[in-house]
Amino acid sequence: MRQINFGLIFSFGLITVFFTLANTNATTVHVLPGMEYTLPLAGLLLLVAGFGAVAAWFFAAWTGMLNNVDQFTKANEFEAQQVRIQELETDLNRYRSTVETQLGLLPAATVTASAAEGDESGDNSAD
Repeated sequence: MRQINFGLIFSFGLITVFFTLANTNATTVHVLPGMEYTLPLAGLLLLVAGFGAVAAWFFAAWTGMLNNVDQFTKANEFEAQQVRIQELETDLNRYRSTVETQLGLLPAATVTASAAEGDESGDNSAD
């Protein structure tokens, strides 16, 4: 992949050099109404290429910053979700222990009730 990138950069640079050597005529540039400059076409090409490179660099820096902010926000959301999960697990364990203690009381009451019924039925059968 590096060889392809190098080949592309080298070929674009070579094309730019040939273009600037072939086009050295003076060109008038109208920046604003009433403002005009006369530059050689080669100089104009290099100037515009420089502006394009700086604009591309600013764009890359801006998108990189936005990606960092987005990742930071996602990391904060992930941490908040983890805290919420821990809270829900704690609540679940507390509710589970409450239900288990209540269920632990129920069988003892039913065993006592069935034993009392068995005693009563045993007493009736003995008569």
